[in-house]
Amino acid sequence: MSNIQAFILGIIQGLTEFLPISSTGHLFIGRHLFGLDEAGLFLDTMLHVGTLLAVLVVYKDDLFHIIRHPFSKLTKIMIVGTIPAVIAGFLFKDFFDSISKSGSTIGWEFLATGCILWWAESAKKQGHKKLENISYSDALVIGTFQAAAIFPALSRSGLTIAAGLLRKLDRETAAYFSFLLSTPAIFGGIILQGKDIFTGQAESITLMSLLFGTIASAIFGYIAIVGMINYLKKKSLKIFAYYVWFLGFGIIALQTIGIF
Repeated sequence: MSNIQAFILGIIQGLTEFLPISSTGHLFIGRHLFGLDEAGLFLDTMLHVGTLLAVLVVYKDDLFHIIRHPFSKLTKIMIVGTIPAVIAGFLFKDFFDSISKSGSTIGWEFLATGCILWWAESAKKQGHKKLENISYSDALVIGTFQAAAIFPALSRSGLTIAAGLLRKLDRETAAYFSFLLSTPAIFGGIILQGKDIFTGQAESITLMSLLFGTIASAIFGYIAIVGMINYLKKKSLKIFAYYVWFLGFGIIALQTIGIF
């Protein structure tokens, strides 16, 4: 893998982790276009480190609040929202890993992501809840949507933002809480991948490629977080639904004729 390829994969990871279009699905496409069966576990882990750094920068005040006040409501709703993903990860990790590697279902998953985004925009009434108004049941529903995004091309950010809108969060808060809730999810994924690295299951990769990928992921992750929060204040998710529908139908067509 060249440094440029690692940098491009970092851009893909950074942008698509926080845009509602699925980072795992786009990384699969990116690797396929580069002729890489796997990007390498080291790089995959460091790309997630980059997006985690972006979240930590944007949400440093909230995260410091959680550390200083471990029994605050914000801490509790974060825990409640994370529980479904933890359960899904431990119970079904091997199953979803096999699906992710084969890529056989990602076209359909892109289509499903688009349907969920469209549903949230079409079914909702204008939400009013702010971060301090999020209930434990809201957090549990949003967390359950996050757990469903363990499928490779179901967008984690897309599903959690959609769930927030359906639970009557205002548009900015839906995006804000979605990205805040990604912190333990991304951190947990890094821990699980790190276990495989230290047991010798990771492929070797140059230090420069790791740096290129990580830096790109962090920079473009930050851009995506800030941009998406501002975008969603007044604009619709439907443009992203059109995009993932186009992508999903295209992948299904290519898989049908044996090209992808």
